[in-house]
Amino acid sequence: MQEKRIAYSRKPDEMSLDEWQSELRKQFARDQKFRITNKGTHPVFSDFEIFNPASGKTYKVSIRDNIKSFNYCSCPDFTITALGTCKHIEYLLHYFSKYKKYGKYISKPFKPAYSSISIQYGRERRVKLKKHDGVTLFENEEHYFDRDGYLKPGMLENLQSFINYTVAVDPGIRIYPDVYELFEQNKRDLFRQKIAGELFHNGTESKVFDGLIRASLYPYQKEGVKRIIEAGRILLADDMGLGKTIQAIAATEIFARHLHIEKVLIICPTSLKFQWKREIEKFTDREAIVVEGLIHTRKDLYATDSFYKIISYGVCRSDLELIHSYKADLVIIDEAQRIKNWKTQTAQSVKKINSEFVIVLTGTPLENRIDDLHSIVEYIDRYKLGPLFRFLDAHQVLDEKGKLKGYKNLRTINKTLGDILLRRTKKEIADQLHGRVDKNYFVEMTKEQISDHESYYEAVSKLVSKWKRMGFLSEEERQELLTLLTCMRMICDSTFILNRRADHNNKIRELSDLLGDLLEDKENKIVIFSQWKRMFELIIQLLQKLNIPFEYLNGDLPAKERKRIIEKFQETDDIKIFLSTDAGGVGVNLQSANILINIDLPWNPAVLEQRVGRIYRIGQKKHVSVFNFISKNSIEHRILYLLDFKKSVFTGVIEEEGKDEVMLEGFMESVNALTEVLPDRPGSDMKRNSDDVTAADYGDSPQKSGDSETIPQHEGVSQLNENGSDPEEKVSERNNSLFNLLKNNIRKILKKIFK
Repeated sequence: MQEKRIAYSRKPDEMSLDEWQSELRKQFARDQKFRITNKGTHPVFSDFEIFNPASGKTYKVSIRDNIKSFNYCSCPDFTITALGTCKHIEYLLHYFSKYKKYGKYISKPFKPAYSSISIQYGRERRVKLKKHDGVTLFENEEHYFDRDGYLKPGMLENLQSFINYTVAVDPGIRIYPDVYELFEQNKRDLFRQKIAGELFHNGTESKVFDGLIRASLYPYQKEGVKRIIEAGRILLADDMGLGKTIQAIAATEIFARHLHIEKVLIICPTSLKFQWKREIEKFTDREAIVVEGLIHTRKDLYATDSFYKIISYGVCRSDLELIHSYKADLVIIDEAQRIKNWKTQTAQSVKKINSEFVIVLTGTPLENRIDDLHSIVEYIDRYKLGPLFRFLDAHQVLDEKGKLKGYKNLRTINKTLGDILLRRTKKEIADQLHGRVDKNYFVEMTKEQISDHESYYEAVSKLVSKWKRMGFLSEEERQELLTLLTCMRMICDSTFILNRRADHNNKIRELSDLLGDLLEDKENKIVIFSQWKRMFELIIQLLQKLNIPFEYLNGDLPAKERKRIIEKFQETDDIKIFLSTDAGGVGVNLQSANILINIDLPWNPAVLEQRVGRIYRIGQKKHVSVFNFISKNSIEHRILYLLDFKKSVFTGVIEEEGKDEVMLEGFMESVNALTEVLPDRPGSDMKRNSDDVTAADYGDSPQKSGDSETIPQHEGVSQLNENGSDPEEKVSERNNSLFNLLKNNIRKILKKIFK
């Protein structure tokens, strides 16, 4: 008789969360073909090696008792989930249950002939003393352990004294390796905190900051350095432009001088490698080497004596063996939203890198979903937020079908992360930054744009109507839906993006008029952002016609060329315009500019803040103006309404004054909202002229700019922009050819935008 299978996607009503997750591991284990090697003498209660042929990995499993929480496995799942079991343990237990010869061992409690000190894995890791029948009481045992044999709170740092005594009295006692690991980590933490207390006894006025680096740190940056040293492993999530890089460099100097680290590994996007090298050499006397080139070249670079090694995420994926051999004392992860999805190869590679100290940098620790944050925090402290299934159960609100409706208890996440997360916003240090004003320009679309936009809208409406009737869409229909929405966004800029033979738009005309006004002031320097490379073809034609010098940065350019372009714009007074795609502009500092023009809106308004952060940051000496071009009565207009939810989730988790509960209508309701022609939200008076529209129409005042999270360029859209795989030009053929041409990008778009 075939066993009943339990669904992986939804918990059965009759089971608790832990019962469901444990049963899933049992179910999975029954289907595996692991190889077992008994490394001890007892047939059941022994140490085993479990080899998984599919992954090529081997884990140590200890079956210590009939009580599952006393068992142990070296796999990450066991140590994180707090279930007291995993698929490897369940595989062994299932194996034993199949043979009668093991029945006499597993049918009754195991009474070992030795005493042991182990860790019991459950909701908390607890050190447990188990005595064999011949031992009644160790000397001073009651001082260290309670009546149930658990180590008392605050006694971990003194555990070594008890171990030394008991080993002398009872040489057969077993002290399991994970006990020593826990003890040693606690010992290192106490030592670091002692050093930090001595160094920062006067807070941000402490002498340790004198001559630390070749720059004067702001008080909030000094506080950041202090917190990094105290934590040892930390998520520094300051708003963009507040100097996360310089805080990391300054903290590294303290690690080197007082905690004697000698090797630092920096992992960052390709476009930022040389910027890190330049900043390090600007502020310190230490050597920084960018590890790149062919494998034999990279191998030689890892072997050099330089204090800093700088690698890209791509190199990290390729060089894990070399990185393990390098044995970094400190790892710095920049733009850490790259590891927000634990399923990706990038995230899995980064999380395999071991280091005592870790500084994780990102202005956007939470992007679209709260599990983004969980994935990042897992690298810093795998126990802090607990297992993902329990974390989601505590904070997600699901409907009767198990679909996400919203989030709850968000402020508790902030409290939980208090000792390893530090975030300050521009709003908090507004007195140290110059002013900023945002202005939205609602641009009328041409009749051709309106016609094409409405055609796509009608197709979307049909799919929405079908969903309302049937309650679901097929995968092909979901792909079609995302294609239509993406095309609607492209049309908002110009018909040229989808059809080179027909250029109908008003944004270029508006841009021409705006540039004419702005460039009358010779002090102004301007950055122009767009998501679409074809839109830049039209902008470049305009600039050439007006004889305006410019530089153009996109994701196709190599890192060294990007560096040259950025420096030329920063240092050349005659170059007033800098063009950039989102993929090209990640991590770029352009403080010489004081004006930002967004030709189009990204899917998430927080991407606007990422763009603004290129010029509105520490070091900006001018007043900053931001101009957002929004096609009137279009999908761009509706995007503003939909994505307030994502900002609310981010604020609730990361900032103390955020909402504790945020509700989401659902995927299809959101699509329906996106495709409404006339926004009906407060502050969106469609009759006003663009000159009368202020930042309030965008749902944010300039003072609140620091509250938004930053969402990177969506992968699927990025491929459309940066790799040149735009849709075919014939709009008349879109219903047939366009979907096929975009098919390779749809899955990525779907995951990034609506998951």
